[in-house]
Amino acid sequence: MGDVEHIKWMKEAMAMAEEALAAGEVPVGGVFVRDGRIIAAARNRTNELRNATRHAELEAIDCILADPSLTPTPGEKHPLSTTTLYVTVEPCIMCASALRQLGIKEVFYGCGNDRFGGCGSVLGVNEELPHPDHPAYKATSGFCREEAILILRRFYITENTNAPKPKSKANRILKTEIAPIS
Repeated sequence: MGDVEHIKWMKEAMAMAEEALAAGEVPVGGVFVRDGRIIAAARNRTNELRNATRHAELEAIDCILADPSLTPTPGEKHPLSTTTLYVTVEPCIMCASALRQLGIKEVFYGCGNDRFGGCGSVLGVNEELPHPDHPAYKATSGFCREEAILILRRFYITENTNAPKPKSKANRILKTEIAPIS
């Protein structure tokens, strides 16, 4: 699969991130692709549901696992082994671990997650840690990186009324210059 195909799916993930932004969520979106089609798409819903585990990846995984046509073998150890995830931001440690436990084939993401990244930015849950039962998966960054960073910046310059201690951000401006990957 070439870059054009990866960018196509990443654009779908970005659409989910835009939906999250419109709903006042941290703008992360993702799509799970199998056999050339999206089998699940989701966005962050942590604020809406008041549940810190409702990340885009876990929202979509719940949809997949709830649909017998998407996980036809009950109790299958690695139900995502033929599935690829496209997500706007590197999965956090929690999501990276869940993806590994479910046997995800591969992950493509837009930008790194320097605070919580589970695919190498903070901890390489995806392939650096050995595990006897759960296979490692490859995670590739950089697809639609600039767009992913800018949508996060658009969120973080706004007032977050859901924050425990909202900070005034009236004087913040949107930075549009993005440093290259070092």
